[in-house]
Amino acid sequence: MEKDPLIKLIAIMERLRQECPWDREQTLSSLIPFIIEEAYEVVGAIESGSYEAVKEEIGDLLLQVIFVCQIAKEDKKFTIEDAIEASTEKMIRRHPHVFADADAKTSDDVLRHWAEIKKKEGKGKKGWLTEAGAAYPALLSAHRISKRAAKAGFDWKDVKEVLGKVDEELAEFKEALSSKDGKRTEEELGDLLFTLVNLSRFVEVNPEEALRKTIGKFISRFHHIEKTIEKRGEELSGTSVEEMERLWQEAKAREKNQTIPEA
Repeated sequence: MEKDPLIKLIAIMERLRQECPWDREQTLSSLIPFIIEEAYEVVGAIESGSYEAVKEEIGDLLLQVIFVCQIAKEDKKFTIEDAIEASTEKMIRRHPHVFADADAKTSDDVLRHWAEIKKKEGKGKKGWLTEAGAAYPALLSAHRISKRAAKAGFDWKDVKEVLGKVDEELAEFKEALSSKDGKRTEEELGDLLFTLVNLSRFVEVNPEEALRKTIGKFISRFHHIEKTIEKRGEELSGTSVEEMERLWQEAKAREKNQTIPEA
């Protein structure tokens, strides 16, 4: 009888840890960048609208979960069964409106119950902002932290005030640039970025999503430049900035009306 797919994958990871030099050398810390990368690839697959891509990437992320659990098992800390059981218990505990007699008619009710239960579990006792941005990429962390600070009443009155702060931080950044003080320039750039994140919150735009979409747009336009130059039999490095800018604008126009054919 063929093994359950999950059991089979767990067995493969156990063997890799025994027989593959690279897998054997990995630690929880060394896996961090791979876990982050795989999580973002799952997001990219979801945004692509391809279930086939989602299937592949979610499998890769699952492998990282199994990898972590295998290392923990070897260190005699916990097993994948322990992790699953803990998650099962948490879901039951935090959904009393499903598994007990609590009342929750709306999503807001559910979130309220969730927050109250987390508080009882001892989560978030270290400080109002302690867990708001923990372990997230800086941009997303800034967004979460600013939202939580706003809930405590530490916020601007309206978007006009935030825009004024953006102007103030931009001026301070320019001044730091002029001073040629690297440390101060870094600090002022951080302040400017954080203020822009607050601006995104006021206009109800997720800065992480906005930046990811802009990155995708940049890649698409640059790809148009590459393909056009390659089709001519020319080299990218030998193309003038002016010609690249022309092709960039061409790509922008194609995005708007799709009248310019692919190079």
